[in-house]
Amino acid sequence: MTDVLRRGRGSLAFSFLVQGVAFALLVTRIPGIQNRYGVSDALLPVFLAAVPILAGIGSVSTERLVRRVPPSRVLRWSQPVVLLALLGVGAGRRMAVLAVALAAFGLAVGALDASMNMLGVSLQRAYGRSIMLSFHAAYSLGGIVGASLAWVGAHWELALWVSYLPVVLVLLPAALVGSRWYVDGEAQAREDKGPEEKGAAADGGAGGGLKWLLPLCLVMTVAYIGDSTVSNWSAKYLQDVLGSSEQMATVPYNVYMVTTLLGRTVGDVGVRRFGAVAVVRSGAVVAAVGFAVVASAPGAWAGMLGFTLLGLGLCVLVPQTFAAAGRRAHESGRPGASDAAVARLNVFNYVGFLIGSPLVGALGDAWSYRGAMLVPMVLVLVTLVHARSFAPAADRYGGGHERPHTADVGRSSNGL
Repeated sequence: MTDVLRRGRGSLAFSFLVQGVAFALLVTRIPGIQNRYGVSDALLPVFLAAVPILAGIGSVSTERLVRRVPPSRVLRWSQPVVLLALLGVGAGRRMAVLAVALAAFGLAVGALDASMNMLGVSLQRAYGRSIMLSFHAAYSLGGIVGASLAWVGAHWELALWVSYLPVVLVLLPAALVGSRWYVDGEAQAREDKGPEEKGAAADGGAGGGLKWLLPLCLVMTVAYIGDSTVSNWSAKYLQDVLGSSEQMATVPYNVYMVTTLLGRTVGDVGVRRFGAVAVVRSGAVVAAVGFAVVASAPGAWAGMLGFTLLGLGLCVLVPQTFAAAGRRAHESGRPGASDAAVARLNVFNYVGFLIGSPLVGALGDAWSYRGAMLVPMVLVLVTLVHARSFAPAADRYGGGHERPHTADVGRSSNGL
């Protein structure tokens, strides 16, 4: 059984890595995509906004889909679609081809992100300790690899399809082979339930509503507002506001990705030792300090320090938010509640992405970019208000209260 869990963890981590590579190859070659298809500056935001909107639709659809098929099957077939859609973006010539490829990419990414995190949450429950950050560390590593491959393609002026084809040819079959070892915790839990409980899961599956999920949705949104701020504005901020060279302006995002990888690599140890609440609070404070340093930086090197702190702070919020949603839904004892919570929470990943970049841009143009950096700083501090939502049930209800549904937790873990 331990070998089953280890193989499941390794195969899922590889899927996170593949997704990181694919997403980085898309977003870092946007100028090349724009030139290939002749997309105007006015039309480009429409294409870019369509991807997260469709991803949100894909995530919501996955919530319904996993009531009938296990998340591992959704992940097994959505990942190849993402890779083939990426290749379609690079190989097409007409605007219609780009629209279809990006639509397929967005819908498949929503299903993929939701199903990956569903499996991650159930595996963490089976392990009985924090491992969620390690999956997102694999995603960060994939992002670094993908961005590096994109740099090589741009540096050597390779056609997009030439850059994408070798990656797809290597990663697609590897992902399909690795999918043989996915482990479905929630699917097994549903099979362990009786017909009446299965029917209840099909009718809602989330304990009569997910109002308790709203604070975690807010945390997810502000975390991605912060992340999209760094992704979209770090280079422009360093060059236009802090006066760095064009070459140096490319460094902050790379530094951010590396520190995100480092923070997530060691983050699970911090959660096991100090608890999720302490780690989330620390991450929010470090991220807020990072934004404050960026906003007040006298020069480029101080700005680099701020973006480094942002990587270390923001990196823990998203994985722990997924983990908290899955844990609290599972405490309801309803089969499928964890998957439903993860799918709904995943939508706010894209909400934050859609809000963050336009928000900072509008404030920067109307006010100042230094002032604009203070807005995500304030928003990320909202996490402190809702930090108790990340606590296990025994801590939320007090040490003298019995943790609810412990029998179900044990049964689900053994069912794996």
